[in-house]
Amino acid sequence: MTGKREAVQAIGTYAALMVLLLISIGSLVLHLGALQPLLLLAVAAVQAILVILIFMRVRSSTKLIWLFAGGSFLWLSILLVIVFSDYISRAWWR
Repeated sequence: MTGKREAVQAIGTYAALMVLLLISIGSLVLHLGALQPLLLLAVAAVQAILVILIFMRVRSSTKLIWLFAGGSFLWLSILLVIVFSDYISRAWWR
């Protein structure tokens, strides 16, 4: 019974990932301007969370695994803030 439920959950997750992929492609076709990078980052974050929770089986793991998964997301967000602040603060036009 558990195997059948996991298979249905994996297929549902795959379908959700395909819908998010279509949203990403659609946003590239529509040229949303300044909102486009924010939308693409949000879609990528949701895709990463789905992959981590379902395919890497963090959802059904112990609290220690949740702690390490959350810590890795925190570290990734710190690194992204540092990279984006460096990119924004540079004078590329000089």
